[in-house]
Amino acid sequence: MSNAQAEPGTATGERPDPGSTVRSRRKSLLASTIGNVLEWYEWSAYAVFTPFIAKAMFHSADTMSALLSTLAVFAVGFLMRPLGGIVFGGVADRRGRKFVLVTTMLMMAGGSLAIGLMPGYASIGAGASLALLLARMIQGFAHGGESATANTYIAEIAPSERRGLWGSIVFVAIFGGSALAFSVGGAVTSLLSKSEVAQWGWRIPFLLGALLALAALYLRRSMDESEVFSDEQSNAATRPLPRWQVTRAVLLVILMTSGITAAHYTWTSYVSTYAIIQKGMDPAAAYWCSVAAQCVALLTLPLWGHLSDRIGRRPLMITFAVLMFALQIPLKQLIGSPGWTLLVADSIALTLVAIPGALLSATMAENFPTRVRTQAIGFAYSVSVAVFGGTAPYLNQLFVGLGQARFSSFYIMLLCVFTGLACYLMRETKGVQLKDV
Repeated sequence: MSNAQAEPGTATGERPDPGSTVRSRRKSLLASTIGNVLEWYEWSAYAVFTPFIAKAMFHSADTMSALLSTLAVFAVGFLMRPLGGIVFGGVADRRGRKFVLVTTMLMMAGGSLAIGLMPGYASIGAGASLALLLARMIQGFAHGGESATANTYIAEIAPSERRGLWGSIVFVAIFGGSALAFSVGGAVTSLLSKSEVAQWGWRIPFLLGALLALAALYLRRSMDESEVFSDEQSNAATRPLPRWQVTRAVLLVILMTSGITAAHYTWTSYVSTYAIIQKGMDPAAAYWCSVAAQCVALLTLPLWGHLSDRIGRRPLMITFAVLMFALQIPLKQLIGSPGWTLLVADSIALTLVAIPGALLSATMAENFPTRVRTQAIGFAYSVSVAVFGGTAPYLNQLFVGLGQARFSSFYIMLLCVFTGLACYLMRETKGVQLKDV
């Protein structure tokens, strides 16, 4: 075995124990996933408690204005993600994936703690709104780096023939974190009165997230560095960087993820608010139905990942685009005041979103060279999520407020067309060796 191929932590030319290597990779996979779950929990808790945050941190005389302001802060957090993806992506491509995953975990936990402790609008007026905005900007910056690095890291430590299955774990963490946030939301709203939730109960999930982050940090410190990254560092002066290939891949990934992320954030971060505010659904029922729907979708993720390792990424991606385009309006119209309507509609929609979600890590990693992989993913994925995903809850509520709710569905359908077109133009990458990309 050459020096470039030597297992990290072994002597040059020494053959590592295969069982030890597999165990080490799985341990690293677990550590990354637990941390990713908690990052997404902290990120999603804001969306879950949007109606209560609006009353606590903004002037509540105009309910619609306060709600839109809260969702605007949600969108601004997303606008920080491309910057975080570029900055932390560059760091990850120079200093390693593990360093960034630990750093972003610290920043997300700090932002969560700040939101949980900061005084409200009644105490310091507009200062509360500004403090909330700054905390979400910090979290958005960290989240951009976390998402890019986690997608890269899992794809790089996975066996090439099972990269779709291993990569699906990234979206398991996304759904898992969101489901955990909604579970806490359901518990808080069930155990406390509405006035208690409005006064202080909405702070519980943010303080809990900051506490749980300590355990995730402990696990992440013991992760292995990506062997693909280590090999690239040992062969830094190899072939020239194919800039046109990278530019084309960035543009296609932005288009590919546009419909995916808009549908994802509509059906995870917004529909419970829509059901509560517009349809009069009981908040606890809305939260628990959202949890159940996300759990249904979560269970299908490994299936889609495994299937993509058999038949390829492109067929499944295009299938999502077609089905989401056809079902977006009927599923949105199904939602009423009974909880079961949200459960059925959300379960179907999120199961569709799970199809491309399971493949994103593998597909994006397989389209970028190792030396710029994290930075390219960080830019392309974060731009798409910020422009099309972070704005989705705001646009949904804006169109509803204007009495034009159908336009929010048209928006998602148009983006699904972009997703389908991008996937049609992308090459099939199933099973490629990442070091050869």
